[in-house]
Amino acid sequence: MSFLSRRHAPSIIRPLRADRSEDCAAIHASAFAHPWDAGEFATLLTGASTLASAALDPASHRLRGFALSRLAADEAEILTIAVDPGERRRGVGRDLLAEHLRQATLAGARALFLEVEAENAAAIALYHRFGFVQVGSRAAYYRRADGKPATALVMRRDLK
Repeated sequence: MSFLSRRHAPSIIRPLRADRSEDCAAIHASAFAHPWDAGEFATLLTGASTLASAALDPASHRLRGFALSRLAADEAEILTIAVDPGERRRGVGRDLLAEHLRQATLAGARALFLEVEAENAAAIALYHRFGFVQVGSRAAYYRRADGKPATALVMRRDLK
């Protein structure tokens, strides 16, 4: 198998454990202006109401990306999806989102919510492909790296 074929091999999707907190923090820092630290990930990953998925390289088991959601009653909210910069636009986010929809449905959620920066066209397109619709917006919800505020779109997908 050549290097290129291994590099493009589909991710293995597995439950994300707290021992990957440092890796999560590094990937999150590459994706967001105000990232969470490893301690925050460790806390989330040990929470009983957290759904967490890891996309792993099939050969090296290196973390390619991850998704975290929180369950509350019959709803779930995607807290974050982050993909390593070298793995973007290769289906990692798509695979993580598909698994999260499956997990939330199995856990009894009837709806899945998320917030996404209004200017994040790639993420919004992905969410639309999976049937999410905009149900609101939050002005100045995010803060960009330059300190300026950014609007979040609130999106929802019904499950079941």
